[in-house]
Formats: sequence, structure tokens, C-alpha cells
Amino acid sequence: MAKAFGIVSSADNTIYVDGLQDYRPIGSFSFLGRFRVVDFPISNMSNSDINRIQVYLQSKPRSLCEHIGSGRHYNINSKRGKIQLLFSENTSSRSIYNNDISAYKANIDYIQRMHEEYVIVAPSYMVYKQDYRQLLESHIASGAEITVLYHKVENARSYFKGCHTVVLNKQKGVQAIEKNLGTASNKNILMDTYCMRKETFIELVQDASWMSSIYTLPDIINLYCKQMDVRAYQHKGYFASLTSLDDYYHASMELLDYNIASDLFKADWPIYTRTTDSCPTQYFETAKVTNSFISNGCLIEGTVENSIIGRGAVIGKGVTIKNSIIMAYTEISDNIHIENAVVDKWAKIVNAKNIIGTELQPQYIKRRDIL
Repeated sequence: MAKAFGIVSSADNTIYVDGLQDYRPIGSFSFLGRFRVVDFPISNMSNSDINRIQVYLQSKPRSLCEHIGSGRHYNINSKRGKIQLLFSENTSSRSIYNNDISAYKANIDYIQRMHEEYVIVAPSYMVYKQDYRQLLESHIASGAEITVLYHKVENARSYFKGCHTVVLNKQKGVQAIEKNLGTASNKNILMDTYCMRKETFIELVQDASWMSSIYTLPDIINLYCKQMDVRAYQHKGYFASLTSLDDYYHASMELLDYNIASDLFKADWPIYTRTTDSCPTQYFETAKVTNSFISNGCLIEGTVENSIIGRGAVIGKGVTIKNSIIMAYTEISDNIHIENAVVDKWAKIVNAKNIIGTELQPQYIKRRDIL
């Protein structure tokens, strides 16, 4: 799809995942033990024949830079393709001025130099599968100035609280973009994915920057949707927005269901990631593992049920892990019970015998914590 280039945006400054985001951006979060969240938008673009991609980075970019690297593992055309890592000038993660528009404005020269006529903008904090060729074809056929991607949900009261919603008319024209305040269960969630001409995108960035330093791309589109032709394209299939620790936990746990996971992972639509060469996981005689994702390089002597175990984790004898996410290189000593928890990388759990949260409020253990 040579007509479009891709932009992978950072999370809105109003979104902050307590605990995990203290160490890295959402795009760098481990997902299902093997992937990073940013792998999904980049893979969608690569599979849609988008070979020129800009990835925007804000605070704590080191892990994301290391993971993306040259981008060769995303199967991007080596002669014509390119991944650019672009930085925002404002590096304060919680600043209201550190938003997508400020990042685009700071790198407007790189956007203007792109030869493609259209741009596809996708977020680095959402997980879904989408052929952007279909989105672009629908956008061109409709004659719209902007097309946004949205997903109908029935649990907006409990989840997606950091997201925007779209108000549509009968012709799927966008009448307004609003914040999801959790007041209703049925909502059309804006997937922060946009398709438009490059010139239109540049005009929106310049107008938003001139009007207010705190305007975001959804803000300026909401302001202009009554005078511009803004259409909505419905996404179908698996969709998760990782805007809170609860959302991250819920999205990870539901993918332990094979029927749900098979909707996201398709043989003809691979999700690319940087691979790590290490030995297979070793299961000892006392190990018992059921309905779990286990990464390579682990040593498992205990019981693991309905959980996700990251690379190189060590699970001792008599350990019971249920409904939990154990990230890479975590060490869990003998006879410890962990349930409904998210344990960050490099944590060592030695003395704490019971770590128990709930499905709605999972317990979080900090990175490098020794308990």
C-alpha cells in the first residue's frame, strides 16, 4: 500500500498505568510473555504493505528503542521501507503539554517529507488486528476528509475509561468525540486510529498547535467534525485498550481462552516481534502447568494455573501461581502462593508467602522488589 505511510503514536498524557508505566511507556509493556504492545500496530502496518513508519516516543524511551531497533524483524521492505523513531521535545511524561500534537509539531519536517499521499495513525497502547488497506479503501471510496476506526463494546462502564468515544449519525458520520466517563455500558470506543490525506493531517496539527498547547488530535477533530466530513469505520474482532493496570490484566487474562486468542492470532496475519535466543523452559517432576502461556528459558518446579510467565522466570518448589502475570526474570522462592497479581520484571519474592489480589483489582509487585 504505497499510497500511505504509518504513524504509531504515544499514549495520551491523561493515560497512566500505575506501576508498570513508572519504568517504560505502554508500547513497551510485555504482552503474553513474548510480545511488546507496540508490535501490534507495527505488524498491522507491515502486513498492510505500509513500509514507511514513524514511531513517536516520549518519556523513558530506552526499552522501546532497544526493542524496535532497525525494524528488520517487522518484515518491512529492506530497500524501500524504513522505521523512524521520533522524539518529543517535552520529555515530562505527566505534563499536559506533552501530547501527540506537540510531538507531531516538533517533527513536522519529517512528516512533510513523506512522499505518500495518505497517512494512517495508530496508537501504541491498543491491541487489535486490522488490515489498513480496507480502511484506506473505505476512506477513499467515501470521499471523506477523515476516517476514524471504532469498536462497539458492551463493558464501557467497567473498562476503556481512559479512552474516547464517538457519537455517530445513521450514515456513520462522526458528530462528536467524547471521553468515556463510565456512565454507560454500550459505547463506540474510538481506537485512536485515523486515515486522512497527509495535507489534512498537517493542517490539523498546525491548527491545533496554534489554538491551544493542550489540544490533542482527538480534540481538534472533535472541534472540526461539524464542518469537515468525518466518517467512522467499524472494527470487528479482538480489541483491548491498555489504559490502566486493570485493563492490562483483563486483556492478558482473556487471551488465555483459545477461542479469543485465535481471533487475534492468525496464520495469515503474523504479529512480528524481536526474538530472544534461549533454551526451552525446563519443567521439573514437581511442576504442574495448566492453561497458561509459558515463555522460553524458565525453570518451573511449582504449580501454574491460568497464568502468563515471562522469559527466564524461576518458579520454586511448592509455589502456586493462579490467574497472574509473572514478567521476565522474576524469581519466586519455594512455597509461595500468588493469585490475581502482576509481578514486574526482575522481582524476587522470597519471604512473602501470600500475594493475593482480586480479578477487579490485581495486586502489583514492583520491578526489582525483594519481598
